[in-house]
Amino acid sequence: MSLTKRILIAMLAGLVLGIVFNLLLGIESLPAPLRGLIENVLVMGLFDTVGQIFIASLKLLVVPLVFVSLVLGTASLGSNKRMGVMAGKTIALYMVTTCVAISLALIAASIIKPGVGMDLATASNFMGSDAPSLKQVIINMFPTNPVTAMAEGNMLQIIVFSLLMGLALSQISEAGKNAYSMFESMDAVIMRMVLILMNLAPYGIFALLTKLFTTLGYGALADLGKYVFTLALVLVLHLLLVYCGLIKFVCKLNPIKFLSNVRPAMLFAFSTASSSATLPVTLRTAEKRLGVDNSVASFVLPLGATINMDGTAIMQGVATAFIAQAYGIDLTFTDYIMVILTATLASVGTAGVPGVGLIMLSMVLTQVGLPVEGVALIIGVDRLLDMLRTSVNVAGDSMVATLIGKSEGMFDNDIFEETSDTQV
Repeated sequence: MSLTKRILIAMLAGLVLGIVFNLLLGIESLPAPLRGLIENVLVMGLFDTVGQIFIASLKLLVVPLVFVSLVLGTASLGSNKRMGVMAGKTIALYMVTTCVAISLALIAASIIKPGVGMDLATASNFMGSDAPSLKQVIINMFPTNPVTAMAEGNMLQIIVFSLLMGLALSQISEAGKNAYSMFESMDAVIMRMVLILMNLAPYGIFALLTKLFTTLGYGALADLGKYVFTLALVLVLHLLLVYCGLIKFVCKLNPIKFLSNVRPAMLFAFSTASSSATLPVTLRTAEKRLGVDNSVASFVLPLGATINMDGTAIMQGVATAFIAQAYGIDLTFTDYIMVILTATLASVGTAGVPGVGLIMLSMVLTQVGLPVEGVALIIGVDRLLDMLRTSVNVAGDSMVATLIGKSEGMFDNDIFEETSDTQV
């Protein structure tokens, strides 16, 4: 059975078991020993432990994978006169799709009006940490100590250092061959570790989803039904209209085939709710299923996992309109423009880890004078929606990698067309 099918089965099994546990724990007459067994031993004990170990194992590979992949990708492209153009196109595409995403979110929220009629009198306070200024984000991109950046998992600093090292490696011809070979060997070892973890993924995903759906209350979903619907609708529209549209009309490829090929990475992203943790799978999917050249994938995807947060930008747009409507505050056209600019810039500084979008949302709300405590309303359902928007983020990264590879003649059409579900 292919990995994709095993992951799907694990997700379905985790969802069903989690719902069963949730219903059982909701029975007041449930015997205390049985309640303790389900809640403490199985859910918060066994399943939470297995799930956390799985996430930790994925994150273990992120820093070495980003570092080695970007050094190799930049070194192989360093002598290419098109490298500067490629980098420019990559960043421009990420920024444009994020602007489109937030604009689509604001338009949909203005039409559907998910927050109209909400009573926020009982909303609890949400103390979001202060988001850094744009100036600080730019300054923080450049590391003073690369070892510290790697130890702290500061992805923007790691990317800058990796690009610099790869560029230098490409300019020292003979002397750089041994170093390049060393990085190739390291890359082979890391990818083998990725394969080992991917074969264990269904068990980790089953544990994660069982715990999530056991603890997720149905009341929160019912109360925020219009918000959940609006956000999910915009995410799907962005995926189908923007990503599939670019694949169809710019890349001249079959968008249905693209979605089929990128499915393993999207499923992984849905399960982990982390673009960074999914990066090993995204890289392998881009090369083995989409046909993107390794040098392009190694350059575009780690960058995308850090700065391309279309799903998060959509959440910030819908949530901003939702909170404004719930408080009865009318946003002006200038406010909407400010939301678009702020959310786009915030997405660059957003780490690819679960839940960080809520912190960045506080910056957007403050920018347009909305009460930050409104974030408390959406905390209950954010984890589930985080899984959806992470899948969209990963699909966007893969789309840009495909588009860049296709436009630069570094794309294998045969791999794209002949990929089957047995390949990962």
